[in-house]
Amino acid sequence: MSVPMGPRAREAALRRLAEDEFDVLVVGGGVVGAGVALDAVSRGLSVALVEARDLAAGTSSRSSKLIHGGLRYLEQLDFRLVREALRERGLLVTRLAPHLVRPVPFLFPLRHRVWERGYVGAGVLLYDTLGGARVLPRHRQLSHSRALREAPGLRSDALVGAIQYYDAQVDDARFTMTLARTAMQYGACVTTRTKVTGFLRDGGRVTGAVVRDLEGGAELRVRARQVINATGVWTDEIQRLAGASPGSRGSVTVQASKGVHLVVPREKIRLDTGLILRTEKSVLFVIPWGPHWIVGTTDTPWDLDKVEPAPTRADIDYILEHVNAVLRTPLTHDDIEGVYAGLRPLLGGSGSSSPTVKLSREHAVIRPEPGLVIVAGGKYTTYRVMAKDAVDVAVAGLGQKVPASVTDRVPVLGAAGFEALRNNRRRLAERAGLPVARVEHLLGRYGSCIEEVLALVEADPGLGEPIPGAEGYLKAEAVYAATHEGALHLEDVLVRRTRVFIEERDHGLAAAPVVAALIAPVLGWDDDRVRAEIDAYRSGVEADLAAQREIDDAAANAVRLAAATPADQVA
Repeated sequence: MSVPMGPRAREAALRRLAEDEFDVLVVGGGVVGAGVALDAVSRGLSVALVEARDLAAGTSSRSSKLIHGGLRYLEQLDFRLVREALRERGLLVTRLAPHLVRPVPFLFPLRHRVWERGYVGAGVLLYDTLGGARVLPRHRQLSHSRALREAPGLRSDALVGAIQYYDAQVDDARFTMTLARTAMQYGACVTTRTKVTGFLRDGGRVTGAVVRDLEGGAELRVRARQVINATGVWTDEIQRLAGASPGSRGSVTVQASKGVHLVVPREKIRLDTGLILRTEKSVLFVIPWGPHWIVGTTDTPWDLDKVEPAPTRADIDYILEHVNAVLRTPLTHDDIEGVYAGLRPLLGGSGSSSPTVKLSREHAVIRPEPGLVIVAGGKYTTYRVMAKDAVDVAVAGLGQKVPASVTDRVPVLGAAGFEALRNNRRRLAERAGLPVARVEHLLGRYGSCIEEVLALVEADPGLGEPIPGAEGYLKAEAVYAATHEGALHLEDVLVRRTRVFIEERDHGLAAAPVVAALIAPVLGWDDDRVRAEIDAYRSGVEADLAAQREIDDAAANAVRLAAATPADQVA
């Protein structure tokens, strides 16, 4: 059984924050922060992680949802980065998270005869072999007719042939949350809605942080021998809070780059494979996502609100223009089910004058002053390497012998026993009274923790019903999000524990009252609080839709800021 991450666990964690001294305090609950917590606790260190919002509330829930080596980085001759990322992809697919990370084929259309096939083919061949990448099927050279059989939705004149290769896919928010729960399983203290407002010091040394509980209002003084900041695009703000100036000697500068994605129904694009397209700036992906496609992304500098970066009409039009250039039946605005925007934390450069596509996807680990370590940059796929490097630097400041990282051999929660349960999915379905397809869906979200979700259904068969307005999910999944996965608000469930917000055309407004009623008993909400959560969620959806009608970043940002997030309104 897993350690539940519910309201009682949060109360206990807050007491630990106030009373204990930790070897390592991690600031930031994205994939890198969660990875740091797991790396440190699995070395035998006492660890606390604090996150100002929800796990994966920022960048780590708004990516392209790919675990990949970065095929385009080969063209930039960044072989080390590609090799490292492909090694991590192999570990995730085979050992660390086979229930959450799965292979997916991509088609690379060729527009020029002879030379392009040789040029791209050589790169993809290298991609197949670098860093132990052979855990996935090798690439295939496809003729024009064979490529169109794989992708009948492409215009015949959009390609002369194609190369098909494999990468992997993940639900980014779900993986980050599971990573944090795995750290908890080994003894880490993890809290969300706990914001760092300052640092504790002893002379010139950082000895912890001042943390405000945004749910209850209490201020905690959390003592730690080492503090590791893993706040991504908020790195510069944390440096200023610590008294360092971003860009000065001994510091690091992070530039935010906005990436926008569209979600469209699967039937709107006739493909039996994912798709990768060259653009004048970067690449565009069409990625299978259950009964949907994710299409994106953009790559533009962003220096406005970092909490809710807003997609604009121009962003949406850009993506539609580029994908429609190769489709037989063009997509329209009416085809779009969801839009989301995220910020990449890129190293080096500041302000809108630096083209973000040229900034490094590599990471940096620095120690700006004793007791404080900062890790920044990088990409989702290499989170584990970033975490290892950050903990290595922190360990050097502990003055004691600490084991080396073991996270390349520590599966995340739900991985152990997953293959056996998947092979027994029919018996699981019969026992639970659910369709086999539904059990396969649950296995792909919970792995071996499916037993805990099914236990809820056995105790209350009504929880085995689909959520009205979000039929892709069971009612039990909403309850489990609150009892075991740390969801504190309606937004947490609809946006990150499930992906209802981007998958449903109404963005979850029909499902919101049902989900709020399901989680209210777990979280201790009365009727007024339930109404406040639903109203706040509706306001957020309406603000998002209004922002998407604006043509530029400043106007969209102003519209989005006019509505506070649900958590801000009801905390």
